[in-house]
Amino acid sequence: MTQVTAGATQAKTANHAASPFGPPKSEIPNSDLPNIEMPDAFRESTEKGAVRAKDTYEKAKVAAEQATDLLKDTFTTAAKGTTDYNLKVMEIARTNANAAFDYTHELLGVKSLSEFVELSTAHARKQFEAMTAQTKELTEIAQKVTTETAAVGWRQGDTKAFNKVA
Repeated sequence: MTQVTAGATQAKTANHAASPFGPPKSEIPNSDLPNIEMPDAFRESTEKGAVRAKDTYEKAKVAAEQATDLLKDTFTTAAKGTTDYNLKVMEIARTNANAAFDYTHELLGVKSLSEFVELSTAHARKQFEAMTAQTKELTEIAQKVTTETAAVGWRQGDTKAFNKVA
């Protein structure tokens, strides 16, 4: 057992400089080399490049902010228009449902086949006219939404920023 203890003690006190995992025990030699300075042309070129990069970054940042504003405005306009369109569709559905209930109620009072045909023809004509008017209203709303959404960017003049960056 004394050999094992002696080996462990020897391993603990071993010089870590010889270990491949320990820090190296060398010093950097001092030299008498002069301090080299960067040439003025190289420094000026580097500074100009940094100024150009900063300028391009600022322009890109402004363009990105304007694009974000444009997208927000466009989305807001489109969302409002879609809401108006959907409200109109719901109003039309309510009107058509009421017309169907009224027609069913009137059918309950029919006494003859000729009265049924007359009532059905009148209802079909009235519904066709209503459908034509409703389709026209929905088309006008859709055109208005499309026009307003497309016009948002042109009103704000946001295309100038994109041209500046390029």
